[in-house]
Parts: sequence; C-alpha cells; structure tokens
Amino acid sequence: MRRRDFIQGIAGSAAAWPLIARAQQSPMPVIGFLGSVAPQLYEIRLDAFRQGLKELGYVEGQNVAIDYRWPEGQSDRLPAVAAQLAERRVNVIVAGGGTASATAAKAATSTIPVVFEVAADPVEIGLVASLDRPGGNITGVTNLNAEVGAKRLELLHELLPAVNVVGVLVNPANVALSEPFTRIMESAADRLGMQLHVLNASAERDFEPAFAALDRLRAGALVIGPDVFFNSRSEQLAELALRHSIPAAYDQRSFVAAGGLLSYGGDEADAYRLVGLYAARILKGDKPADLPVMRSTKVQLFINLKTAKVLGITVPIPVLGRADEVIE
Repeated sequence: MRRRDFIQGIAGSAAAWPLIARAQQSPMPVIGFLGSVAPQLYEIRLDAFRQGLKELGYVEGQNVAIDYRWPEGQSDRLPAVAAQLAERRVNVIVAGGGTASATAAKAATSTIPVVFEVAADPVEIGLVASLDRPGGNITGVTNLNAEVGAKRLELLHELLPAVNVVGVLVNPANVALSEPFTRIMESAADRLGMQLHVLNASAERDFEPAFAALDRLRAGALVIGPDVFFNSRSEQLAELALRHSIPAAYDQRSFVAAGGLLSYGGDEADAYRLVGLYAARILKGDKPADLPVMRSTKVQLFINLKTAKVLGITVPIPVLGRADEVIE
C-alpha cells in the first residue's frame, strides 16, 4: 500500500470513529406497552404487535426495547400505570388494553405519542378529533368487536330460532363502550323480534346475580359485550354459561376454548399487527396527528361443537362452514 493511501485510510477511519461511538452510545428507543390483563392472555396480540414492528425494521431487544405494564384486569390502576410510563419518557406509549387504557394514556401525556387499539368510536369517546386527522399526540387502530355485536345475536338466532328472550351482559363502569354496544344490541333485537334484557357486571361478585337473573327471566341465550374486564375472566364466564345451560356468544376465542358456545369478533392478530406498524412509523419520525386512525376489518368465527352437543344444539352445516375454527 502506498504511504499516501495508508494515511488517507487512517484519516477516514478517524473521522468515522466519533460517529461510530455516538451510535454505540445512543440508547435504543423504548415503547411503553400498557396492557389490561395478564400477559399470558396477550400471546397472540404480542406476537402480532412484534410482527408489525419487524415489518418496518424493529426487533425487540436488538434495536427497540419494550416496557410492558400489566394492571391485571384492574382498570382503576390504569391511570397510575400510564403516568409511570409518561414519567419514564418512553418514545411511544401503546395503549393495548382497550378503551380504558387509551383514555388513561391520553390523560397521562400530551407530548409522548400514543397508539391505541379500541372497539369504541375514538371520535365519540374523545380520543381523536377525527379519524382522518387525529390531531394531537394520539392515533391508533379500531376493531369491529362492538359493531358486530348484532351479528353475534343473529348467529344465536340462527342456532336457536325458537328463542325470543335474550340477555346482554355489559360493564356499566365502561360507559364509553357499554352504552353504544347496548344501543346496537337493542336495535338488533327489535329487528329479530326478540326481547332483550340488559345485565350489568363490573366486578366478579356481579356474575352470579347476572346469571341467576337470566334463569328468572327464562332467557334462552346471552351475548357478552366487549370489555377488557370480561376478557380476563373469559374462562369463568364460559364455566358459568355451561353451569346455567345458557348458549352464550362473545368476541374472544379464549371464551370458546374455555367452553363457551361461540365467538364472533375482530381478528386480534390483524389489529395488533397494525398497531405495531404505527408504533414503528412513529419511531421513524411520523407524527400521530398525521396518521389516520386505521380500522381492522377482519373478523373470525369460532364454535365449540362439544358445548353445542351438551346444550342440545344442532349447528347447521352452513354455520359450521363459515367458522374459522370448530373446537370438538
């Protein structure tokens, strides 16, 4: 090697050293993930969320860190946990625990970007100014779990055409979701010629009285409203439905896997992949105010055929054919 080339090479390397050192010393960005229930119930969602991040080049532990917070289904803890993430000054807060986590994150900070995943109308509940131009520091993804509540009732009607008295279980503490969902269900019941009874549960102690009320009312079926409080207790709800011989429908596959009759709701993997994509875009410099609220439009139907047989229900072949999964 000629002496001049050698000196130029050393000079070029020396000029690069400060850049390399700064890159090595620069901490990786941190996403604060605000969940709602136990982490084991989030396995599908978290895998999809990480996939969304990966599609835009972010891999947990390599070039992005994720600080997970789990209030374990206790919604009253969400504001304090959201405030902790804001105090840590994470780069993005992902409100992955439904409406309650989204409102908690919005209240905790007006500067840190927030990405939510909710079933409620984000404009109606005051999360964003509009779907196309959210404004402020928050945007996210909506699912169809509330809107397809009517379809759950229609499926039950298809399986049980002689039933004309049904119940709907909602969490009155989550007004932003329970009230619009109740209106959707009342409209669907009127259309199907069914009598609807609204039952409330915001604590575990409310479950037994609610199911006892179904017995007194001689209700032939139950639709459980979308709510993170119910998500964390899907096994308990499925067990109660079986014990009271009530054909019940929910939006979560976990309910069907635990013995519930059927679920029909948004594809949670699709929704959380979109959340991951938005979190990654914000890390790359996009502003939440400029990212329109996305809608996850995929839905899934799960049926527990074993439970149907226990309840004496014959599931029509066309319904089975529409199912994404039949549990036997």
